[in-house]
Amino acid sequence: MKRRIVGAAMGAILAAGVVMGCAADADKSQRNTQQESMGTEELTGMEGISSADTPGWQLNADIPVTLDWYVNYSWFTTPWGENLVSKKITEETGVNINFITPSGNETEKLNALIASDSLPDLITLGWWEPQINEMIENDMVYGLNELADEYDIYFYQVAGEAQLDWYTQEDGNIYGYPNSSCTPADLEEHDNISSNEDFLVRKDIYEAIGSPDMTTPEGFKAAVKKAAEMFPEVNGEPLIPIGGDVFNGNGNVSFDKYLMNFLAIPWEKDGEIYDRYTDADYITWLKVFRELGEEGLLADDIFIDQRTQMEEKIEKGRYFCMIYQYTDMVAQQKALYETDPDSIYMAVDGPKNAEGDAPTLPTTGINGWTITLISKNCSNPDRAIQFMDYLISEHGQMMIYLGVEGETYDMVDGEPVIKQEVKDVLNTDRAEYDRLYGADDTYWMLQNNIMQLKWKQKSIEPIAQMEEWSYPYVVYNGQYDMILPSDSEVTYADKQITALWSTTLPKLLLADTEEQFDELLSDFVQKRESLGYDEVQQVKTELMVEAKKKLGLEE
Repeated sequence: MKRRIVGAAMGAILAAGVVMGCAADADKSQRNTQQESMGTEELTGMEGISSADTPGWQLNADIPVTLDWYVNYSWFTTPWGENLVSKKITEETGVNINFITPSGNETEKLNALIASDSLPDLITLGWWEPQINEMIENDMVYGLNELADEYDIYFYQVAGEAQLDWYTQEDGNIYGYPNSSCTPADLEEHDNISSNEDFLVRKDIYEAIGSPDMTTPEGFKAAVKKAAEMFPEVNGEPLIPIGGDVFNGNGNVSFDKYLMNFLAIPWEKDGEIYDRYTDADYITWLKVFRELGEEGLLADDIFIDQRTQMEEKIEKGRYFCMIYQYTDMVAQQKALYETDPDSIYMAVDGPKNAEGDAPTLPTTGINGWTITLISKNCSNPDRAIQFMDYLISEHGQMMIYLGVEGETYDMVDGEPVIKQEVKDVLNTDRAEYDRLYGADDTYWMLQNNIMQLKWKQKSIEPIAQMEEWSYPYVVYNGQYDMILPSDSEVTYADKQITALWSTTLPKLLLADTEEQFDELLSDFVQKRESLGYDEVQQVKTELMVEAKKKLGLEE
C-alpha cells in the first residue's frame, strides 16, 4: 500500500520546461566595433558622465535610488541594507535594493508578474526557465548592450567576452548576464574547480562496517545491508540507508543525472546525442536500487521529503549514503562536525560502470546557474546597468566574496586573510554570518566563481574533503546544456517526455520484481517514442553541434 501511495503521489508532479533562445555569433564583431567607436566618447544620458575608463557607478553614488530585485527562489531570505556588505555597496553606488521573492510556488509568482506586466527592476532566475524567452519576445526586458552603449560603456570592460557572445540573441541583443559561468578554457587553466556532485557516506558508520568498496553493484548492496543491520537507528530514529535529492517534475537528479555522471555515461556517441536513460550500466544500477528497495532499504522518506525535511535529516546524520550536491549541505555538515567530528559525511568512490571508469562530474557550463535581466518597467535603467557593472567587476566580486577590507579581512603579503572572528561565525552560524557580514556570496546573483578563485579561502576540514574529492573527476559538459526553441512542437514533446520520466522513475525504483521493472521501462520507451522522442534527439544534436562550435570544442 505504501508503494502505491508513493507512486500515486509522484504521478501528480508536473514537468518544467527548459527553453531559451539561441545565441548568435554574427554580432561579436559588431559589438567590438561599437565599443571601439564609442570607447573614447563621453555619454551624457545620466547625471554623471561614463567612459570606457570610468565605471558609471562611481559617478552617481551621491544620488540615492532604490531598485526592486525579484529573485525567483523562495528560499532566499537575506534582506539588503542590514549587514556590512550591503551597506557598503549602497554607500559606494548609491543603490539600495528591495528584494522580492516568492512566498510559495516560484513559477506561479513569476507568471503572475509577467501576466500583469509588473516585473520589478531586476529579475534573477534559472537560465533554463521558459519565462526568459517570454519576457524577451514580449519586449519586457532591456538589451544589456543597449543600456551599456547609452549609459555605461565600462560594462564591456568587466563583462566576460565569452558570456556576452554566448548570450547574444539573434537580434543582436544580450538580455541577461549569468552567475557561476564557466568556460572550457577556465577548466583548462584551473585545477581547483570542483563539481558539487559527490557520493557521500556517514564517516563513522562507513568505517564501522570496514570502509568497503562501494563502486560495484555487489559491494554497494553489501555495504548498504551491513550498515542497516549494524545501525538500524541513529540517535533513536530509523537510519535511512540511501538518500538523494528530491523527486520533482524532472525526475530526481541523484537517481538519474548524477548517477549517470558517476557511471561516466557519455552525453554523445558518434556525433549524436546519446540516450543515457537506456544505457546498460545505468539500467544495471537502477536495478541495484530496486533490489535494495525490495528488501526494505529504500525508505519512504526519500520519495516524499522536500528540501526542508532533507536538511533536518542530514543534520541529524540519518542517511548512511547519498548521491548529492555537497554545496547544499554545508550548514548541516558544520553542525554535525560541531556535535561529533566522526558523524560527518565524507566523499568516497561511489557507483562505477562495468569497466570501472572514473566518474565524469560536471561543473557549471557557460550558461551558469542563473541569469539576471533588467525590466523595461525599471525607472532607472541607467543605475541598474551601472549596478550590474559594479557587481561583476573585480572590485564588486571582492566585496561580495571577501567583504570589507579591514573589517572582514586584511591583506597580508598581498593575499586576503579572513579575520578569525568573522571566520568563526561563518563556520558555526551561517544565518548569523549573513545577518552581520553578508559576504561569502550571500548575494550570489552575479557571483563569478572563476574570478573568486584568486582569493579563494581554504575550506574548513569537513567541507574541504567533500569539495576537493571531485577535483580529478571534473569535466566540461556545458555543450550539453540544451536550450530548445521557444514554443515549438519539439519543446512541447520534450516537456511531455520529462513529465513521463518523472512519474516512471519512482515506479522503477519501487517495482516489486525485475520483470515489473522491465515492463515499466519498456512502456516508458514506447510512450516517449510516440511523443516525438526521435525529433527531440535530432534537435538536441543540432544544438549540441552548434554549441561545440561556439565553445571551440569541435573535433
